[in-house]
Amino acid sequence: MKKDEVPQDLSSLGKITKELCYATDSSGKYVAALSSGWDVKITALDVAWGDIEKRIAAAKQKVLNKEASQLLFFMEYRLMDISILAGYTGFWKWQIKRHLKPEAFDKLSIQKLEKYAEAFNIKVEDLKSMTIHED
Repeated sequence: MKKDEVPQDLSSLGKITKELCYATDSSGKYVAALSSGWDVKITALDVAWGDIEKRIAAAKQKVLNKEASQLLFFMEYRLMDISILAGYTGFWKWQIKRHLKPEAFDKLSIQKLEKYAEAFNIKVEDLKSMTIHED
């Protein structure tokens, strides 16, 4: 692809960052060029984020239905799985699986809730109420 043909289709990420691509200049040499996005990639990212939003909504509904604790919601929201959350908190995976149950979560000490809140970069009150504050 020639340098002047590098796609510049604006996406939501294009406002934040640009992607480094390699293209050929007028003499046929490879040079670095910045792209703000291209349609195919934008569509793929939009589909992926749509799936993530559905998972977050499903997790929230499970919490409201008392099928899971607030941890599930924040794990989906922060794109974490049990292994990642275990790494951030120091809890064993089996402990986190147990804490995903509402009845176990409701009995957690303030120290354990603080570890979870710190891992999700929120306050304990927000963890309990599933409140998100976008910065």
